[in-house]
Amino acid sequence: MSENNKAILEAANAAIAEGNHEGFLSFCTDDTKWIFLGDKILNGKEAVRQWMATEYVEPPLNIVTNLIAEGDFVMALGDLTIKDKDGKGTDYSYCDIWRFRGGKMVELRAFVIKTEVKAETSSAV
Repeated sequence: MSENNKAILEAANAAIAEGNHEGFLSFCTDDTKWIFLGDKILNGKEAVRQWMATEYVEPPLNIVTNLIAEGDFVMALGDLTIKDKDGKGTDYSYCDIWRFRGGKMVELRAFVIKTEVKAETSSAV
């Protein structure tokens, strides 16, 4: 079951990379719940659809560094860049914990942190 859930998440992420929101949503239950810790909660597929329409104006660049699965859960660790309507990108690091039910994504707990690249300085000693 765990490996199957990883494959489902990978297929869903591939749909997002192609800008196919409906393809992604086909992997979610109708009563899916997305919890962005410290930010907002989206209840139901329609709420997620509306959020994607405003947040994913352009497909995000999503680099998954680790996928760990156990039972009904898959944890994805990675970095992503989301562009706004003006094409300005914002970088984030995230840990998503997905819960599956019946081969579909029923709940997301997302820990997302905005990151900024800071110039490192060095001085010769």
